Amino acid sequence: MVVGASLSVQPPVTEPGPGPGTTAGAPPADAVMSGAPRPDQAPWPGRTVTAGGVSLHVRETPGTGDTEAVYVHGLAGSATNWTDLAGLLGGRAPGLSVDLPGFGLSEPTATRDFTPDGMADALLCWLAGRGRPVHLVGNSLGGLIGMTIAARRPELVRSLTLVSPAMPDLRPDPRRLSDPRMALAMVPLLGRGARRAMAAEPLRERAERIVKVCFADPQRGSERRLEELIAEHTHRATLPWAAEASDAATRGLLALWAGRSLWQRAARVRAPSLVVWGGADRIVTPRLARRTAAALPGSRLVVLPGTGHVAQIERPEEVARAVAGLWDET
Repeated sequence: MVVGASLSVQPPVTEPGPGPGTTAGAPPADAVMSGAPRPDQAPWPGRTVTAGGVSLHVRETPGTGDTEAVYVHGLAGSATNWTDLAGLLGGRAPGLSVDLPGFGLSEPTATRDFTPDGMADALLCWLAGRGRPVHLVGNSLGGLIGMTIAARRPELVRSLTLVSPAMPDLRPDPRRLSDPRMALAMVPLLGRGARRAMAAEPLRERAERIVKVCFADPQRGSERRLEELIAEHTHRATLPWAAEASDAATRGLLALWAGRSLWQRAARVRAPSLVVWGGADRIVTPRLARRTAAALPGSRLVVLPGTGHVAQIERPEEVARAVAGLWDET
């Protein structure tokens, strides 16, 4: 989801020492990035890039460094979710923020497989077609997809950063939803009325609901980011595959959560890894943060107090410091 630039920050939870499952703070100030994020920064320019037989819309952030960073958004998000973070990290790596198939400005693949594993297959083929390892950064569903790629094709991933990855969390809590009607909308036949009512809701109200559930403090969002989110929802409403993509991705994610395969995937990751979690994340519980870091061999963990599900938008400077530290050591 889109919105915001950081305004006020609190220090991350810190405990001494690296290693599996420990909590590390942000690296020192000399590990920092290309400058403070600007709330008026326009989304980076985009184009469709084809590689490995897969075409994805990509927003390209200029930068220096030998290794590119590839940023992967979450469910109902897009490449614009990374405007601030990619800009901050441009001094270390050129950025490629992708729209997953059927989301943002990317069209579906020929298979129209919008499940998390289907989208991981598509992105994996795209990365393999480009033929060089990348720093892979993913939020929520994008974190799960990035973890899947790192587990399957370690030679494609130089480092892995997961921001509130969508690890299994089956709490039946309607406060996790931007709209409580979403639960009913997923029910076959019975959900038709809920889907119609949601589709008729003014886009600004829908966008504000998303901000409220994704941010610990919605006031950290800028008006420009809110307008961008409204514009994206307006465009997405015109796309014939939009509802199909969202529904299939959600159902596919719930199916994965019902098993244990995601924890097994995490254990197969060999890339240097960083887990960043918002301590006030309402969508995926912060109680999974330590378990996730422990499952990734040798990873580090940063928990940001007073931060929601999209820390890269709400607290981009803090996240950039942590990512820069990982990249520098890698």
